[in-house]
Amino acid sequence: MSVLRRGTNLPRMGDFNQSVILEAIRRSGDGFSRIELVDATGLSAQTVTNITRRLLSEGLIEEAGRTINGPGKPRTTLRLVPRSRVSLGVHLDPALTTVVLLDLSGAVIARGVRRTPANDPMHVIRVMAEAIEELVARSGVDRDAIAGVGVAAPGPLDADRGTVIDPPKLHQWHRVPLRSALADAVGLPVALEKDTTAAAFAEIWTGEDPPDASLLFVYLGTGIGAALVLDGDVVRGRSRNVGEVGHIIVDPDGPECGCGKRGCVEVVCTPQAVVEQAERAGVLADDRVGSDAESVDERLAQLCTRAQQGDAGALAVLVRAAEHLSVLISTLTNMLDVDRVVLGGPFWARLSRVYLRELPKMLERQSATRAVRTLPVAGSVVGDDVGAVGAACVILADVLSPRASSLLLEGGGS
Repeated sequence: MSVLRRGTNLPRMGDFNQSVILEAIRRSGDGFSRIELVDATGLSAQTVTNITRRLLSEGLIEEAGRTINGPGKPRTTLRLVPRSRVSLGVHLDPALTTVVLLDLSGAVIARGVRRTPANDPMHVIRVMAEAIEELVARSGVDRDAIAGVGVAAPGPLDADRGTVIDPPKLHQWHRVPLRSALADAVGLPVALEKDTTAAAFAEIWTGEDPPDASLLFVYLGTGIGAALVLDGDVVRGRSRNVGEVGHIIVDPDGPECGCGKRGCVEVVCTPQAVVEQAERAGVLADDRVGSDAESVDERLAQLCTRAQQGDAGALAVLVRAAEHLSVLISTLTNMLDVDRVVLGGPFWARLSRVYLRELPKMLERQSATRAVRTLPVAGSVVGDDVGAVGAACVILADVLSPRASSLLLEGGGS
């Protein structure tokens, strides 16, 4: 088992210590006895006893039998009550809106996926609220157990106001008050997070990383983004918009970008850019009517299927796309010196076979530290729903995790 975060026996740290104990019990899997919690958290036996008594009375943990470990009386095992608290996560992507319901352990209870309507933002928010209500009704969970709703959305965001500000792939979304509008619609507290940041939350919450882990999460959605974990905490940035990498140049001879430069991530690495490269190469027929998210999704799937079936032209396009992405990743990892790289997002599954084969050797060649270490590259443990799961984990983290980051919530009325 990885080392857990330590508590403190100083006064007025009750909430933090409660989070330390809850997190320790959650990560233990089968549960901990009080003596084991003392060893794992560094808290005094009296502090552990007081906090576990309170957690038992609140129904967050339960006694799960007794074990005998050496001399002395049997020890009572304490474990999490997963459905004592649940959270909802919503991922707003220009192509799909995904909703998940997580229990306190981080397990998915239920999920739903809908096409994101190409309508005005308020209509999209109403559809989002309908999807939430439908999922809650279908799951049968006690509504009073819902800690809140986390929403993962493309940036940039105004975190203080809870607004979405002109994301590149969501038209008409100019300073849309997503957090307050959704809180009013569903009557629950809502937190708004960048999709890339939420994805990193999902990875550290559901993975096996030690508490001091560092990683770069590369998010492959309709757009490309990055998130950073340092010392076990997701780095949000001053305005909570860390990871805007769309205008880093990865191919100086590439297409012109709307920013005036050439070969930016936005016009080279995104799914739409990869599809356009396949069309220019004659691998895909250039007969698309539009560049809407659904059309690009279908064309990229077709390209990846052809590559898997041995189409040399399709494979060459994807290998070239991996080369471009490796320039972005190596630029960031050489600067940040993280433990590992994780890739995920809605488009990851179909690209993973080629990218996992090509990226490690490409990054090895470009690594500034290859003489002293290797840089592991892996796919997310969460899957395609990483944005929605991460958004729900943001809410659970406020209940469970002993972290220094604050959560901006908009309270919903009942």
